[in-house]
Amino acid sequence: MRIVIAGGHGQIALRLERLLHARGEDVAGIVRRPEQAGDLLAAGAEPVVCDLESASVGDIARHLEGADAAVFAAGAGPGSGVARKETVDRAAATLFADAAEAAGVRRFVVISSMGADREPPEGTDPVFAAYLRAKGAADADVRARAGLDWTILRPGRLTDDPGTGQVTLADATGRGAVPRDDVAAVLVALLDEPGTIGRTLELIGGDVPVADAVRNVAAH
Repeated sequence: MRIVIAGGHGQIALRLERLLHARGEDVAGIVRRPEQAGDLLAAGAEPVVCDLESASVGDIARHLEGADAAVFAAGAGPGSGVARKETVDRAAATLFADAAEAAGVRRFVVISSMGADREPPEGTDPVFAAYLRAKGAADADVRARAGLDWTILRPGRLTDDPGTGQVTLADATGRGAVPRDDVAAVLVALLDEPGTIGRTLELIGGDVPVADAVRNVAAH
């Protein structure tokens, strides 16, 4: 299976690339800066330099040709302002979805954020509020597409703690934290499970093994 990951240098994306490479998948990661290529190669992924904020649909579709799945893991990241939440977290996600449809790549997985389905509470930091609104708008765009077999994953507060391999995955989980290691492991399992197509799922730490958690969600 060939998987193309937008935002290939992100913390979750690099973990996902390592896991997919370890089981023999063909993985490519789209990155903005050429100097990021070495980290992707070390993770077992093919680096593809393409700026999602300036590329056309056709540019990105060419990188998606022949892929079996696409994962949107890009984000403006900490330290970026309101404007880049719009250009990366919303517009780039929409562009990547357009490109997947143009390239005929149906399986499409999005890393979103818990809280993206509602208006941020009063008093929320303006930049974080813009991030949540951008993620919510991108998710809504993806969910409206008949041309994609989409799954949206909304993790809770991300940590760099070692993964436990056990999670809580459901339509609604309540607030909580989850290690990035476990998010990556869940993404691998989601890619394997067609029963999660058309689902928006929340993810936090828990006590159910990843494979069982994904299988349980697919069964209900």
